[in-house]
Amino acid sequence: MSERIEIDDPADPRLDDFRDLSRADRRPDRPGGRGLVIAEGAVVVRRLLTSRYPVRAMLGVARRYEELAGDLGAAGETAPYYVASAELMAQVVGFHLNRGVLATADRAPMPDAATLLAGAGAVAVLEGVGDHENLGGVFRNAAALGIDGVLLAAGCSDPLYRRSVRVSMGHVLAVPFAELAGWPGDGMELLHANGFVVVALTPRESAVPLSLADLGGRKPAVLLGSEGPGLTDAAIEAADLRVRIPMSGGVDSLNVATAGAVAFAALAARDRHPG
Repeated sequence: MSERIEIDDPADPRLDDFRDLSRADRRPDRPGGRGLVIAEGAVVVRRLLTSRYPVRAMLGVARRYEELAGDLGAAGETAPYYVASAELMAQVVGFHLNRGVLATADRAPMPDAATLLAGAGAVAVLEGVGDHENLGGVFRNAAALGIDGVLLAAGCSDPLYRRSVRVSMGHVLAVPFAELAGWPGDGMELLHANGFVVVALTPRESAVPLSLADLGGRKPAVLLGSEGPGLTDAAIEAADLRVRIPMSGGVDSLNVATAGAVAFAALAARDRHPG
């Protein structure tokens, strides 16, 4: 059970993990920072407690400590829980935190792409997804809809960035992810070697409607591109299938996380949750 420690000084050095999070150059979860995982809110903190990421400390108001007490005990968590007023927390963090609790954790080693693929039945492959909110949304949808892992090709942001963790509702802490090197050439070969058919989502009229996509009994690797230009021509041409989501007139595309959810449900979840 975590030790409850009352804090009344915003300059207390024990709170340095949580300090000045509103300043981009001080955020410990940014590249070049301290590389910490930061969870916001009781729901996400609960998921952090049961994840593989070693918790360092928690900071929250007393009410949140009481809400999380059972989870702290069940997880056997011994990291300190610093209890402070909402006003003191705002001074430390740099903004008012409506969710009332934060937790920090050290990063854990990522699996390599080959190891992730060896045990997966369906995966998402992301190319150039740089928006942290979209990235978090993809991970949340992947957790809900039968995706066993996410492969990150060139141009993707860090899934453990604070905003991505928050938007994913902590599911990024549970869905395995790995970097996919040598994209698209070597990456495609690795996917094929592990029995995957690569399905590229594109609004091109020449693409097959999603409902008609035939995987030929192989495992789906759903390929999603950046928010603006979408997938590169090289990735689309290298994919096994080019698939589109039919849309009503006047709409040419969907948000990448939304498009991913539609594809995950059609290509992965249907085989695992028939009916």
